[in-house]
Amino acid sequence: MVFAGLYPVDTEEYEELRASMEKLQLNDASLVFQAESSAALGFGFRCGFLGMLHLEIIQERLEREFNMTVITTVPNVSYHAFTRKDPDEIVILNNPTDLPDPSGLDRVEEPYIKASIITKSDFVGNVMSLCIEKRGQITSQTYLTPERVELTFDMPLAEIVFDFYDRLKTVSKGYASFDYSPIGMRVSKLVRVDVLLNGQTVDALSALIHVDNSVNIGKKMCSKLKELIPRQQFDIPIQAAIGAKIISRETVKAVRKDVTAKCYGGDISRKRKLLENQKKGKKRMRQVGNVEIPQEAFMAVLKLND
Repeated sequence: MVFAGLYPVDTEEYEELRASMEKLQLNDASLVFQAESSAALGFGFRCGFLGMLHLEIIQERLEREFNMTVITTVPNVSYHAFTRKDPDEIVILNNPTDLPDPSGLDRVEEPYIKASIITKSDFVGNVMSLCIEKRGQITSQTYLTPERVELTFDMPLAEIVFDFYDRLKTVSKGYASFDYSPIGMRVSKLVRVDVLLNGQTVDALSALIHVDNSVNIGKKMCSKLKELIPRQQFDIPIQAAIGAKIISRETVKAVRKDVTAKCYGGDISRKRKLLENQKKGKKRMRQVGNVEIPQEAFMAVLKLND
């Protein structure tokens, strides 16, 4: 139900990661994976999990049992992009970074599914609200018995590979079964939301998102990362951008030494001079410093609704 990329932090550990995943598969038949590569992260695997909890368990087991440190990318699906230059040629996007330049983009198509949900009549309202929030369109509602209802929706596949199954079980108190089948590609308004740390784009955190949700998700990403990225010796700006337009910004404040502690009384200009010197030093640090992103930050982006 969840498809995400797992990449080794050190690219030389790729073969070790493959061996570890094969061993895990021996006693966990629900884990599926295939090789894939990313421009920024190198070689890794596209993995299928039963849900967000299963993803976390696999990641924990890789760390505890096999001593493997991995980066988990945001779950996504394959899209089809068409450029104005050649409207008939399909560009397959497995990674948000592959999206062609928006100025030459004709349209983007995303895979849609027919979702069939059987639940108790008490939870119909909750299930409908969840599906509509996930851009679903209801196509039929059938009462199988006075107590059981079958709801059918047309939904984008991208909305269910995230946390849909977990949330469906939550809103229905476990009384909902979910089945889906692909119904082809449909044109959709999608934009790529990039996350910039200290002015540098982190492509493992980029995501293709529907234009209506993009600003909201950009803000949530920034505030979540602000909580998780540890403070450094310099200010770290966290920005979410669509193309060249910044849609949200948070700042992780620098750890500062109290340079004015030794000034007892006296003229304010002396204190100001010390603070200005400190400010110049922090500015220099920010130009050469690089930001370490903790593993939890990659995981947190997957749990924006919690």
